[in-house]
Amino acid sequence: MSMITLTPTSARANLSALLRRSLRGDDIGIVLDGRIIALRPVTVESMDYASREYGVTTQELEALERNTHEKIGKQRRAGKLREFTGDLEALVKR
Repeated sequence: MSMITLTPTSARANLSALLRRSLRGDDIGIVLDGRIIALRPVTVESMDYASREYGVTTQELEALERNTHEKIGKQRRAGKLREFTGDLEALVKR
């Protein structure tokens, strides 16, 4: 299969369709300044963001996750958690 290449203007006009094609496995590239930039799906995990944005280590992130789950569990057992139904005003009025 060959790569489909487009100019930025053409890609912009068809971006949603091109992204869907990329998700299906088509090779799509945008030519800018004589170089091709490929559209490809990537997997992003929360650790990637936490590490890049905040300099958090894997151990620190795991500790935060454990502590957060413990706090939520305590609040749930104490009856302090409320279900969010999508109506913010109703939740605030309680």
